Amino acid sequence: MRPSGRRVDELRDVALEPGFAMHAEGSCMARFGDTHVLCTASVDERVPPWLRKTGRGWVTAEYGMLPRSTHERTDREAARGRQGGRTLEIQRLIGRSLRAVCDLTAFGERQIRVDCDVIQADGGTRTAAITGGFVALHGAFARMKDAGIARADPLSDHVAAVSCGIVQGTPVLDLDYAEDSNADADANFVFTGAGAIVEVQGTAEKAPFSERRFIELLALARAGCERLVTLQRAALREGA
Repeated sequence: MRPSGRRVDELRDVALEPGFAMHAEGSCMARFGDTHVLCTASVDERVPPWLRKTGRGWVTAEYGMLPRSTHERTDREAARGRQGGRTLEIQRLIGRSLRAVCDLTAFGERQIRVDCDVIQADGGTRTAAITGGFVALHGAFARMKDAGIARADPLSDHVAAVSCGIVQGTPVLDLDYAEDSNADADANFVFTGAGAIVEVQGTAEKAPFSERRFIELLALARAGCERLVTLQRAALREGA
């Protein structure tokens, strides 16, 4: 029995609330159980220097955890004077995942910054950030199309992410902190709505695992992301 009482293939209760932040061009509050991530998408009329005069735009992400999003308070990274390696790795993952479904030529030389701020953490913050970040990005692009500054839909598909792991010898979907901190192995999977793989991150925490176990994790993640994409579509319909 999982600590949460869920089936091995069951997601936590997931809620995606678009339009959560009144000032951002696009936003979403993503709740995966007790993990809550506020995602906002902001349109910047400037692109990085290396993209100037190319006619291409850019989508990037920033990620951060509030000081009391975890069991004990942690200092803000701004107070430390630099971002940690984990933060940099996660925000690059989010950016890569969102760009995988973007036509960067469809909205001119503009940059979309997707900020993912962890309000409360209980495992799976990066996967919640990707899933909610897509909804926020979709909202920003919708506003750009309404304003006539995006000539076509820049998004070719949905993108969503979920964690899986081997806990007490059993592959399970969508780990919360109690499972993640004791997993034999854990992995994060990013899929498009069509089921194509964007990225896989996997680690044997206690002992190497077999290819058969990996295939089982892959199947759990694929089904989980299909459900997340369904929830994204429903949230975007309701928020339209």
